[in-house]
Amino acid sequence: MKRGVSGDDARARLDAVAAEHSLDQAALARLATVVELVSTDPHAPTSVTVPAEVVDVHIADSLSALSVLDELAPGLIADLGSGAGFPGIPLAVARPAVGVDLVEASLRSCEFLGRVRAALGLERLRVVNRRAEEWAREEGRTRYDVVVVRAVAALPVLLEYGAPLLREEGTMVAWKGGEDEPGASEAAELVGMELVGVVPTRPYPASRRRRLYLYRRVRTFPEFLPRRPGMARKRPLSPD
Repeated sequence: MKRGVSGDDARARLDAVAAEHSLDQAALARLATVVELVSTDPHAPTSVTVPAEVVDVHIADSLSALSVLDELAPGLIADLGSGAGFPGIPLAVARPAVGVDLVEASLRSCEFLGRVRAALGLERLRVVNRRAEEWAREEGRTRYDVVVVRAVAALPVLLEYGAPLLREEGTMVAWKGGEDEPGASEAAELVGMELVGVVPTRPYPASRRRRLYLYRRVRTFPEFLPRRPGMARKRPLSPD
């Protein structure tokens, strides 16, 4: 980690986050490695690089879903639009027996993710350099018990991305702010998903109005999904 007060603060905060989630020393050491790589690698695909902020904004926020995932008991998770590896990497560190695929379209981001994966040595962590729509037409189709997604797009878009990747009764967990998003319920109906819970979280003291939206795939999704890359954002699904 970067030295000085910020580094000391980061280590103390990381210790507290690990204790909150009952993580062992091996997991704590791996999370420290993640913070170091994010804060020192000039190619890390995030603007948050101060160590103490990395712990809060990325590590703590990612682990806020850990109790939800433990209830779902997934065998395989997809982290869509993984970016710098959040929430997928902290979840993989916390639960190394669970398979986690980091699905990311950017080659540069995937190169960074590959360096993190090599440093952590987690056998069930994988980097997938594909767009979500492409991956849903390939190996990823109906493959996952859980899809996690953080700070990627509006809920109607995320529902379209997630549905084709989920097995029947699989669940999407989306990190969002406190405001309801227009069109989400209509999009869920169209892609065979159902809202089954909204979990308020406060992963770190300065966080505000954080929620985890839980959608379960309860019906077969339409045959036209996934659409071509980019269509979900350009032309969101509509019941009309």
